[in-house]
Amino acid sequence: MENKLDTGRVLVIDDEQVLRDGAERILIRMNFQVFKASRGDEGLKILEKEPVSIVLLDMKMPGMDGMEVLKRIKEMERGILVIVITGFATVETAIEAMKRGAYDFIPKPYEPDQLRIVVNRAREKMQLQQETEKLEKERRRTLADLHTSQSRVYTIIESLPNGVLVTDTNGKVVLLNPAFRQHLGIARDMEPGGELASYIDDENLCKLIIDISRGKYVDFDDIPNYELNLAGGKFLLARARPVLGEKRECLGAVTNIMDVSAMKALDQLRSEFVAKVSHELRSPLSTIHEQLAMVLNDMAEGASENEQHIISRAKEKTKGLISSIGDLLDLSRIEAGIVSKESKPVQVGELLKSIVDFLGARATAKKQTLELEISGEPLPTIYADPMALESVYGNLITNATNYTQEGGEIKVIADKAGANLRVVVKDNGYGIDAKYMGKIFEKFYRVKNEKTRFITGTGLGLPIVKGIVDSLGGYIDVESETGKGTSFTVLLPIK
Repeated sequence: MENKLDTGRVLVIDDEQVLRDGAERILIRMNFQVFKASRGDEGLKILEKEPVSIVLLDMKMPGMDGMEVLKRIKEMERGILVIVITGFATVETAIEAMKRGAYDFIPKPYEPDQLRIVVNRAREKMQLQQETEKLEKERRRTLADLHTSQSRVYTIIESLPNGVLVTDTNGKVVLLNPAFRQHLGIARDMEPGGELASYIDDENLCKLIIDISRGKYVDFDDIPNYELNLAGGKFLLARARPVLGEKRECLGAVTNIMDVSAMKALDQLRSEFVAKVSHELRSPLSTIHEQLAMVLNDMAEGASENEQHIISRAKEKTKGLISSIGDLLDLSRIEAGIVSKESKPVQVGELLKSIVDFLGARATAKKQTLELEISGEPLPTIYADPMALESVYGNLITNATNYTQEGGEIKVIADKAGANLRVVVKDNGYGIDAKYMGKIFEKFYRVKNEKTRFITGTGLGLPIVKGIVDSLGGYIDVESETGKGTSFTVLLPIK
């Protein structure tokens, strides 16, 4: 028998004919089709044949008692609602029946209105439950229908050059197009409907897609892209997003996969070119810088002020070029995955004190105050390359002095935050306009306005900082307001 209950059908199981007939009269007036049984086993036989949704069950009957009948009904797992009928003296029995799965109970003798209220409530609950199940089936069918050849959406997806995979809320595949099969080498005869792991041989990517399918990501901006490194130098970029219904509920996920092998190869060539050129340029520029310093020293007494100024400017420019080349080499190492030379235990408090002491002269020259505030000394030890950490904090403090007006204040605050070491570099300088915030970690990007256009730099400092922080499993955040200052926060895990 199909397991679909009829909310208009009620079974009354009671050994008292008067009560059976009285309940029947009341229920017929409520537009129910009523079935009757005088014994428990007789009632169970009716349930095997009829899709009854509500059962009125007397607890005290000869032969099989009501508690046993209730147990048998629950074992059917058909969602039948059982309302037990019991005398006032056996209310404890009714409560026990409720614990075992009964929906409600009516004490004997009952008034017609009591019966109407309880049965109506049961019918409404059953109707609501069936409506919920119907909506759930429609929701599932919405994604499943994508795979039918009659779907115009399916025809469009089939022709896309990028791979497309659609999963339902259980993480099962409901659609995949030919490009997806080709990218991941999936056989043509492998149809949708299986578990995700059968199609994608990457545990982390599968977990990400399943989490998205189940609606675990509230903010879609937090969903990371995922890169697959396949045999033969093939690289795929996977980007997954939730599929949302009309009420913004999550119906599953759609994953887009594109081949980025060519872009990877080009990026590698560019990085190698930058690294090679930088290495070739740094040595002669260092020589020129040293020679200019010697010339400037030798001509200190005999040269005019204008000549000294020209040589001095040339010396400063070569120093700037050497610094830029250093930044390019650092960036090349980060992109190649060579961030740290060797991880060592680093006392960050001591490191910050040395950086602040070193850069203090720069701040003093601009009449700025540069302060270090350490809470809870000694700070926890961080295991990392000291030079990498120095680059992170040094770049942030240098930026703060550069982008803060004369007489401004820069504060470096370090403390422990949960399982992380937190360092905040805060200034009351020019600030960053909100429209630029999304670009400040891009390579070569520099915010230029009337106040900052005279500040020199390559725009590589912040990308280097973010690359190192990311490689250490850390996090960097920035808050800023134009004209009021900027605050960079770096969190690094304590290992």
